[in-house]
Amino acid sequence: MSTNITNVLVFSHRPEVRDAIMTAVGRRPAPDLGRVRYVEAATIDEVVSVVDEGGADLLILDGEAQPTGGMGISRQLKNEIAACPPVVIVVRRRDDRWLATWSQADAVLVHPLDPLAAAETVAEVLRTTALPVVHG
Repeated sequence: MSTNITNVLVFSHRPEVRDAIMTAVGRRPAPDLGRVRYVEAATIDEVVSVVDEGGADLLILDGEAQPTGGMGISRQLKNEIAACPPVVIVVRRRDDRWLATWSQADAVLVHPLDPLAAAETVAEVLRTTALPVVHG
């Protein structure tokens, strides 16, 4: 069992959307993963600053954020940062999942957020993108 803390940046210009995402994912998305510490961002500048400082292990971006949506931010970060953290995009409509693919997101969540699906999705992204553990 891991005791590591995972820093998850949650971006939306709307505080209630950030709260909904954090509540759905929870503090520990799976028993085999460590606890989650959330970093909230309301602007693209805040997102870029946290990513540049290495302060996020995972990004959860609101695809509907204004004036710049999470999909555009995801595509920009994936193309400009060599070691970009994995990205989960949250969309309002199932039909918008293809846009999240365009954005190079690692996974997609759809509103209304199902807590089980949100936690499972985040856990799977963290497991598949985790750095190998080095012993010794």
